Amino acid sequence: MPDIVVMFFLLGLFAGLVRSDLSIPKATYDTLSLLLMLIIGLKGGMALHGNLSWGILPEMATVMLLGALIPLTLFPLLRKFIRLSLADSASIAAHYGSVSAGTFAVALAYTQAKQLEVGAEVTLYLVMMELPAIIVGLLLYRRFSSQLPNAKPVTVGALWHEALTNKGVILLVGGVIIGIIYGTQLGAPVTDVLMGGFKAILALFLLEMGLTAAQTLRPFPAAHWRLMIFALTVPIGLGIVGIFVGAFLGLSEGSIVILASLSASASYIAAPAAIKAAIPDADIGLAMLSSLGLTFPFNVTIGISLYHYLIPILT
Repeated sequence: MPDIVVMFFLLGLFAGLVRSDLSIPKATYDTLSLLLMLIIGLKGGMALHGNLSWGILPEMATVMLLGALIPLTLFPLLRKFIRLSLADSASIAAHYGSVSAGTFAVALAYTQAKQLEVGAEVTLYLVMMELPAIIVGLLLYRRFSSQLPNAKPVTVGALWHEALTNKGVILLVGGVIIGIIYGTQLGAPVTDVLMGGFKAILALFLLEMGLTAAQTLRPFPAAHWRLMIFALTVPIGLGIVGIFVGAFLGLSEGSIVILASLSASASYIAAPAAIKAAIPDADIGLAMLSSLGLTFPFNVTIGISLYHYLIPILT
């Protein structure tokens, strides 16, 4: 039986597909997403309190490299085989190299339900993979569009500013820092309330994600069948890569589940904001169709448990 939070996603998906008038106000959704990212950061920071060491640097560097290599690998596939435009290929490559905080939260809940050991540093994977992926995706577009007429100049400094200052990164990194400084005891008056409500916040967030995913599938986008196949098959390959990288790093079983799930995920919060600003020709609707409409539902309903099942087989 899936975790109860997944059922809230399925409820939202069903409500959206049958055209229910169920909706969550935008202000409420924004609040839920901000709280979710802050809690994830705090969880990681509190776990790292008193446990920081230089020994995690090679692990972080490897995870960062993985985040950069995913868009480099997917870009030619999207360009030549999925037959997308230059802008859309760079956009979707950046979305899939980047990661989904929602998928991370569900994977974290999954490992807790299965009582799997998870390393304290896994929250840092979110930032380590997200930033290089967005930068690489935007640099790919800049590299191949430089010869096009009316190309919009984008500086590397502007790209880094866009990636580093979006609200998701600010809250994740800020939460990690606060958690590291205060730990579980000194921060208890605030963190106990937030941690106690983690699953409830995640459930409501996933309800909205289900409603939004249904919108991308209505009407059924048959014309984009190549992209739909990509969105349902590529995550499996990326998840397997994440498993191999996790095994290479000697991570615990729970940490490998997290890394595989992140590798297989696609951003629908941080990446769209950066792409809209830097690649105006990109169709964000296509990115949402693939990342939120197909890849996210696949991962939270089937993918995370599939990657867990594959770990003893592949390692």
